[in-house]
Amino acid sequence: MSFKKADELGWKDFEPGFVLVEPGTSLRYHTGDWRSKRPVWDDSKCIKCGVCYIFCPDMAVARRADGFFEADLDYCKGCGICARECWTNCITMVDEK
Repeated sequence: MSFKKADELGWKDFEPGFVLVEPGTSLRYHTGDWRSKRPVWDDSKCIKCGVCYIFCPDMAVARRADGFFEADLDYCKGCGICARECWTNCITMVDEK
């Protein structure tokens, strides 16, 4: 079986009930394409506590070089857990365009 890059895969490349059995393949599959909302941080309210990072179930929140956080939209599914758990309410979920 030959492996294709994530951007070369189409829906016909998967068998019904497809299960990923190769470890470490999640980096090849960008799962954030279907979200309807995305998180936006207001850095003026952020205290750099990292609660958003801790609670993100997809590990899609990352710390920037300046200490603030942002979502990697290739993997963020828009669940809103980061916004709900944020102590300072600096994260707002906005509609995708």
